[in-house]
Amino acid sequence: ITTRAAEWLDGYFSGSCPEPDFPLNLNGTPFQKEVWAILQTIPAGKTMTYGEIARILADRRGIDRMAAQAVGQAVGKNPVCILVPCHRVLGQCQRLTGYAGGLERKKALLTLEGAEFLPDSN
Repeated sequence: ITTRAAEWLDGYFSGSCPEPDFPLNLNGTPFQKEVWAILQTIPAGKTMTYGEIARILADRRGIDRMAAQAVGQAVGKNPVCILVPCHRVLGQCQRLTGYAGGLERKKALLTLEGAEFLPDSN
């Protein structure tokens, strides 16, 4: 699996942005795993907001709303960044915000993928 992951990363950083084709065994709470599964559906070059993910989860539960902050906490606990593309999650109005690896790395990954985003509000 390590060899396959290394090959995948080589392809990703060479600009081909392949989808991972090997199993991931992620350890987390059921809520975290549900959020991470949504992250894995975001194609390279596309983004979602924390609020959009919260709405998906609220709809699944049949409730009016869910806090985007709860989604943000789960995204922040992602144990395999890039493979589970937490960098594709943006703040309100498509603003660049929050990334454990630092905003410059998040910006670089999104730029590599050709994703559109607004600069952070700082």
